[in-house]
Amino acid sequence: MLRGYLPAIVFLVLGGAVGVLFSVLNTLVGVKSKPIQSKNDPYECGIPSEIQSRFRFGISFYLIAMLFILFDIEVLFLYPVAMNLREYGTFALIEISVFVVLLFVAFIYVWRRGALEWR
Repeated sequence: MLRGYLPAIVFLVLGGAVGVLFSVLNTLVGVKSKPIQSKNDPYECGIPSEIQSRFRFGISFYLIAMLFILFDIEVLFLYPVAMNLREYGTFALIEISVFVVLLFVAFIYVWRRGALEWR
């Protein structure tokens, strides 16, 4: 029983040991610098951020993000079937066609409701 898990256990132990070793080496050998204010300021894409920490995103940002994740994950389910379509046969092709049509209908519904409009 243990022999089946032995390579995975060895891999996890060695990976953890390498992580701990690198952290210890970084603490011992790494350059130690004094903290300065400019290192603690928010910084993104090469431009210092001027946005307040309490900046609020509009609801449309979250709505579009959730819709993107929803449709992205649904399309991801097509990949395994597409890779083995010959093995699954005609039934899988019909089922995937129905899935894509329903996905398209849902997209049209969301689009017509104005959920993709940036406000």
